[in-house]
Amino acid sequence: MITAIDQNTALVLIDLQKGITGMGRTTAPHPVGTVLENAVRLVDAFHAAGQPVVIVNVIPAAGAAKLRAEKSFGAMTPPPGFADIATELQTRTRPGDIFVTKRTWGAFFETPLHAELQKRGVTQIVLGGISTSIGVESTARGASERGYNIAFATDAMTDTDAAAHGHSLQNIFPRIGELGTTAEVIAMLATRQ
Repeated sequence: MITAIDQNTALVLIDLQKGITGMGRTTAPHPVGTVLENAVRLVDAFHAAGQPVVIVNVIPAAGAAKLRAEKSFGAMTPPPGFADIATELQTRTRPGDIFVTKRTWGAFFETPLHAELQKRGVTQIVLGGISTSIGVESTARGASERGYNIAFATDAMTDTDAAAHGHSLQNIFPRIGELGTTAEVIAMLATRQ
């Protein structure tokens, strides 16, 4: 249950990009379409509340992170358009939204994310995306290490592995943040302190 949303809270959406959302893989417990619908609802609510929206994508196998990326993604060359933000989100972005490209699982490692959030006085992040046990969890751990309050929009994230998704939600996330549905996050956003 989410008990509070800070006055300066950012929405951070992980890897909702064409190369991941369009892979046709089965996800559990939420289908990709449902995750995208809930992500759009969150984006609209954060825009309406005047709060920052961060869209994170991944381009594997680049720079110093090449070896780690190859272990994570295989020695693949992403096809054209792999890193493009999912159309559902592209149509909702606005000037001022923050776009971050990561090379590894977590969105804080060797990216400007922390600096961008600090410039805006952000003290809390709301997380969603794909995959729960990889990009979302790694980003959550990085956020926790940097002192952010964290809320998880549990129906705006999914995974290809139901057991891994469940482990993150049941064993990891409650230790570093609060969990709630998209509807609960939006309701709390209206009453943030």
